[in-house]
Amino acid sequence: MKGIFIVLEGPDGSGKSTMAKKIGEYYEEKGREIKFTREPGGTDISEKIRELILDNDNTEMDYKTEALLYAAARAQLISEKIDPWIKDGKIVISERYVYSSLVYQGIGRGLGIEKIKEINDFATGRLRPDIVLLLDVNPESGLKRKLDIDGGDRLENEDVSFHKQVYEGYKSLAGLYPEIRTINAERTIDEIFFDIKKIINSI
Repeated sequence: MKGIFIVLEGPDGSGKSTMAKKIGEYYEEKGREIKFTREPGGTDISEKIRELILDNDNTEMDYKTEALLYAAARAQLISEKIDPWIKDGKIVISERYVYSSLVYQGIGRGLGIEKIKEINDFATGRLRPDIVLLLDVNPESGLKRKLDIDGGDRLENEDVSFHKQVYEGYKSLAGLYPEIRTINAERTIDEIFFDIKKIINSI
């Protein structure tokens, strides 16, 4: 059975975890084996890198260091888990992937999309997902929801202007990558998932 790689993207607080769970349940009802992961993280090594990146104390981290750490965590995750899972015919659902780096570091940090793409082409071996579900939500409302829950990590606590740049970056990416499908995420969970089902059924 063919493995499927699904990525959920969107601003902080856009509901990626909720939709990942719903997609997993949907495929499980069809008898498929599901594997969930997140970025940065997903392996012991990648989770340690995640701690470094998101630690609120690491405010002196250089933007290039940040970009390379994300790519390193991603390389380990693909090598250790995502690639073997796909080859084994599993449904792989990831919260975030290369697209996050393109907008957060490429646009938000001003490092440039092409440079971030180059780093990540090397890290991922150019592995592309079957579909990217971009959850479109106002960055201010989504961020407020996230910060109210747990106070936020180092990137979530950046100025709102940074998050607005990220949001605009996501919108620009949708025209560059045909695998990206944009979904209005400022609706009920059932309404959002109704649209998601139509998209994943076409894979």
